[in-house]
Amino acid sequence: MEIIVTALGPDHVGLADPIIHHITLLGANISEIQMYDHDEEAVFAMLLRLQLEVESLEPLRTHLTEIGESKGLSVRVWSPDERKRPRLAICTTYRTEPALALLRAIRDGQVPADCAVMIGNRPACRGMAEQFGIPWHQIGDERGKADNDRMIEILDEYQVDYVVLARYMQVLPPASCWKYAGGRIINLHHGLLPGFPGIRPYHDAYQSRMLVYGATCHFIVPELDAGNQIIEQTSYSVPPGTSLESTIRLGQEDNEPRCLVEGVRRVAAKEVKLHFHRVVCS
Repeated sequence: MEIIVTALGPDHVGLADPIIHHITLLGANISEIQMYDHDEEAVFAMLLRLQLEVESLEPLRTHLTEIGESKGLSVRVWSPDERKRPRLAICTTYRTEPALALLRAIRDGQVPADCAVMIGNRPACRGMAEQFGIPWHQIGDERGKADNDRMIEILDEYQVDYVVLARYMQVLPPASCWKYAGGRIINLHHGLLPGFPGIRPYHDAYQSRMLVYGATCHFIVPELDAGNQIIEQTSYSVPPGTSLESTIRLGQEDNEPRCLVEGVRRVAAKEVKLHFHRVVCS
């Protein structure tokens, strides 16, 4: 089975060696390794992707957790092959359409996954979570600023496989991205990447006199601009003279939800995965 190991913590000598040594002693085949030593922040981060027999997963998880505790590292051992139906956390802010479309697709059997928890930095989707019988956790203060440490606690508590940012309008810090690195964070961006990044892609495309608009579902990685992480893109065209308001409405009500559902479906069905910061066929 494929196993992904991530480790994050204060940097000092001898952090990687005990982890790699134990993995190699088990006879694992390491197919990917990334290590980052941020000197200016004194932070160490590592990701390992390996192949190992299924019966070795729990012993590996136990032993590496012990190594992490002794070295001051936050260590996670995860496998996309551990469950037939992955557990999702859907994270939201204001927009309800993408999350609702995904929940309906899960309910109707289009997406082979289960929603374990919903998280919001705003309460807009609380009622939706209650409607579908899904635990809801609000992690934002009165201004909507998210408690990122609390988010990680919730993800761990619910044993989440994939984090789905369904128009979650907060930037995850590098530490959160590293803890769930390896293609475990899926984001919906309301513009066609790489042409229209940022927080106002509709407006930017409109100012550029575009007639084709779209959305992008992509993996989040700790290092920005690190490669091609696009899972799915959907687009739609508008006639010349269409107002900005009508263009945005078409995107928000139809195109963005379709993009998210298909992107998450591809990941949950194990059609695609992230490998060395690139999306490849599984």
